[in-house]
Amino acid sequence: MQIKDVQDTIEEELISHDDLEEKIVQMAHRASEDYKGKNPLLVAVLKGAANVMTTFSQAMTIPVEIDYMSLSSYGSGTQSTGKVLVRHDLSTDIAGRHVLIVEDIIDSGFTLDWLVKEFKRRGAASVEIFAMLEKPARLKFPVDVKYKGFQIPDKFVVGYGLDYDEKYRNLDSIAVLKPAVYKGEYA
Repeated sequence: MQIKDVQDTIEEELISHDDLEEKIVQMAHRASEDYKGKNPLLVAVLKGAANVMTTFSQAMTIPVEIDYMSLSSYGSGTQSTGKVLVRHDLSTDIAGRHVLIVEDIIDSGFTLDWLVKEFKRRGAASVEIFAMLEKPARLKFPVDVKYKGFQIPDKFVVGYGLDYDEKYRNLDSIAVLKPAVYKGEYA
């Protein structure tokens, strides 16, 4: 889906499809060099990071293993609840593994901070992060991001896996959703 398909609900496009893919591929190539000979495990948090994981993993130039977790700290709103709920855990034992978290967005940093600590508690040899998007204005839990995508303003964004109430994940770029949509004023 493209902006033109939902333009009546979109305030503006922030990052084009081409710019997203170029940056993700660039970071994947850098990670490939860093992880040569380490048999890395890429972990994405569902559902938001699924699109990013696909592009990132396919751009890696070394063999990798892939796993997914389903976590929630949002419910159906636009603000974090402040608690992490594990809906689906990894199927891979990460003890002694080099884990690279492939993330769609860092908002408050709460979920990612929890996840890094959890993976270290489980005995990962190392834990690094690739984040496609970061919102510095909302960061409450500083996280060390080794592979950085884009910094964005403090606006509610959708697309490339990011949703509002399970919609817009299939938008092929990153866009700002009109506030009327998530305030229930859009008919």
